[in-house]
Amino acid sequence: MLIQFSFKNFKSFREEATLDLSAAKMTEFAERVVTVGSERILPTAAIYGANASGKSNIYNAFEYMSRYVADSFQYGDEEEKFEEFRPTPFLFDSTSPEAESSFEVYFTLPGDKTGKSYNYGFCVDKNGVTEEWLNSKARTARKYSTVFYRGNTEEELDLSGFPKNSRDNIQVALEKQVLIVSLGAKLKIGKCKAIRDWFLANEFADFGDPYTNFFLSRRLPKGFAEDKKVQQNVVEYFSSFDEHIKDFKVEKVPYDGESKEEKYKINALHQKIDSDEMAEIPLGEESAGTLKMFALYPELQEVLERGSVFFIDELNARLHPLLVRNFLLTFLNPAINTNHAQLIFTTYDTWQLSNQLLRRDEIWFVEKDDRGVSNLYSLADFVDEDGSRIRKDESYEKNYLIGKYGAIPVLKTLEVFKNALMQVSQEAGLSSQKKGS
Repeated sequence: MLIQFSFKNFKSFREEATLDLSAAKMTEFAERVVTVGSERILPTAAIYGANASGKSNIYNAFEYMSRYVADSFQYGDEEEKFEEFRPTPFLFDSTSPEAESSFEVYFTLPGDKTGKSYNYGFCVDKNGVTEEWLNSKARTARKYSTVFYRGNTEEELDLSGFPKNSRDNIQVALEKQVLIVSLGAKLKIGKCKAIRDWFLANEFADFGDPYTNFFLSRRLPKGFAEDKKVQQNVVEYFSSFDEHIKDFKVEKVPYDGESKEEKYKINALHQKIDSDEMAEIPLGEESAGTLKMFALYPELQEVLERGSVFFIDELNARLHPLLVRNFLLTFLNPAINTNHAQLIFTTYDTWQLSNQLLRRDEIWFVEKDDRGVSNLYSLADFVDEDGSRIRKDESYEKNYLIGKYGAIPVLKTLEVFKNALMQVSQEAGLSSQKKGS
C-alpha cells in the first residue's frame, strides 16, 4: 500500500509536495483504516482544486515516477529516449529549470506478512540521475536501514544491501540515466524486482485526456472475449448503475493481414419492451458514461485483485455523482476491498465532499498562487482564520464552495463579452448611418 508520495520541482510544484495516506489520529470511519506492520494506512485520497491549479500534475508526477522505474534501464543504450523523458521542472523562475526534480514513496508490498515497509526515491536533472536510494524497515524497527544509496559520483555508491555478484553486475552496467531499481530488476535481483513490480501493479486513468478515453474504452477486461463468465461479471457490474444491458455478443473480426492484435466486434444486448427478443447495439454507440464505466472495469478488477493503487484524473468526468460515490464505496468497503487496494483521484465533484463519506485526512486541496506555484494540503491539517482545525461535523461541501478552505477559482464577470457586444452594436449603428446617408 502507498503510505506517502512526495515530489519537488515538477511542473507547477516548485517546492516539495506530499500526499500522505497514513491515517491521522481521528475517530471517524476508523474501521476503514488498514494496519500493516506499524503503519495505519487509508484506502483513498480525494484531491480538489480549481481549473489549472495543479491537480493533474500530482497524477503526472506519480505516473512519471512509475514510468521511469519501469523503463529507465533502456535509457543508457538510447540517450534519445531519455531526452524525450526528462522531467518538466518548474519554469517560472530563474533557478528551477536547471535544478533537479525529486520523487519519493513510502509503501508496503501486497501480500507481505512480515509487515515490512520501504522508502524509495530518486532525483533527476536534465543530464540523468543525481541521487537514488532504497531503505527498508522491519515491523518492529524504529528506523529505516539502507539497502542501497547512490550519489552523484562513483564514490557515493553504497550497494551493501545486495549480494556481491549483484553489486558487481550493477557497477558494470549502471549508467547516468538509468535507475538502480530498473537495472536491478532487469538483472533479476530480487529486491529490485519487488520494488519495480510494485510500481508496475499500479493503474492510471486520465479521463481528462480524450486520447486516453478513446484507448481505455476499447480495452477489454481480462478473459472477456472468450469467457462467458467474465462477460456476466461485467453485466453484473453494469447492473449496479444501469440494468438495461442484459448481455454481450462478442464476435472475432476476421484477420485483415495488417494488425497483429486480435480484434472483436462487441454488441450490448438490451431487452425489447414488447417481446422476449434482444436488441443489439454496438458497444461504441452506448452513452459516454457507460463507455467510461466499461473502461474502468479492467483496471478496477486488476487493482482489487492485486491490492495496488488506482490513480484517476477527473474521475467525475461524464459520470453522475451517485455513480462516482458508488465507485468510491468499492474501495471504502473492507468486505469488498479485501486486498487493500487504494483509490487516489482528482475531481470537481463536491457531492463526495461529505463528512458522511470521507475522513478529513482523505480530503486534499491544491491551490495555485499568483506566482504560478501550486501547493497541496489536507483538510486534516487545515487551520481556519481563527486558528482552529476543521471539525468532523462541519459541512465540507458548503464551506469549500464559499471559499473557507481555499482551492477554488477566483471568478470575475465576463466583461469581455459585454465590451465585444457594445463594439458590435456601435459598428452596426455606424453602418446604418452610412447607408442612410
